[in-house]
Amino acid sequence: MAGLVPAMNVFNVAPTMNATDISDFTADEIAGGEALFKAPCVFVKGVTSIETLPDDGRPEIAFAGRSNVGKSSLINALTGRKTLARVSVTPGPEGGLYLVDMPGYGYAKAPKSAVKGWTRLIGDYLKGRRELKRVYLLIDARHGIKANDRDTMKLMDEAAVSYQAVLTKADKPKQSELETIIAKVGEELAKHPAAYPQVLVTSARTGSGIPELRAAVAALAPNGVVP
Repeated sequence: MAGLVPAMNVFNVAPTMNATDISDFTADEIAGGEALFKAPCVFVKGVTSIETLPDDGRPEIAFAGRSNVGKSSLINALTGRKTLARVSVTPGPEGGLYLVDMPGYGYAKAPKSAVKGWTRLIGDYLKGRRELKRVYLLIDARHGIKANDRDTMKLMDEAAVSYQAVLTKADKPKQSELETIIAKVGEELAKHPAAYPQVLVTSARTGSGIPELRAAVAALAPNGVVP
C-alpha cells in the first residue's frame, strides 16, 4: 500500500493507428480493443497534484469509483497485467493514450486529511484537464449508484466532462437483480447531461465485458486502433 498520500496513477498504452467509432460494438471494434491492450502498457507515475501530471498532450482516459468498487482488479483485467502497478516507472513509447487511476472515494476509515486531499485532487482534475477525454465511473453491480457517485457525477456534469458508467463485479448478483440494476443506472444516467448513455457491464473475475470496455477505450485513442 502506497501510504496515505492521495495519488492518481498514470499508465501509457501505445496503439497502432486507424480511424474507428463506436455505437454498438462490431467485431472490428472488439478486435481494435484487443490490439490496443496488446501494445506496451507501462506505469508512468503517481501524482499528488495536477501540476505533476504528464504534459505531452496525449489524451487521458480516467477511472473513478468508490474505494471498494474493484477498480484495481478491473484495470488489471483491462490491461492483462496483474502487476501493472508494480512495474518500474518507465516512460511509455510515443503515441497512445494515458489511463489515469483516480483515488477511490467514500472510504470512511481514511483520515480526514487524506479524504480532503484526494477530494480536492479529483475536483481539480475533473474541472481543469483538457486532455481528459472520458471518465469511466465504476459502480458496483450489487448496489448501483450511491451518494458518493452522485457527487462525482455532479462534478463531471458541471465541468462538462464526458463520463460513462461501468458496472463491476457483475458475476456477483443474480441475473434478475443485475438486469434491475442496469435499468436503474441507465435511467438515472439519462438525467445527466455529461453522461454517455451506454452502460458497460463487467466482471474482472470472469472477464465478462472486458472486450467491450477495451473497444470503448480504443475508440478514444488518437485516430482509433488497427486490429
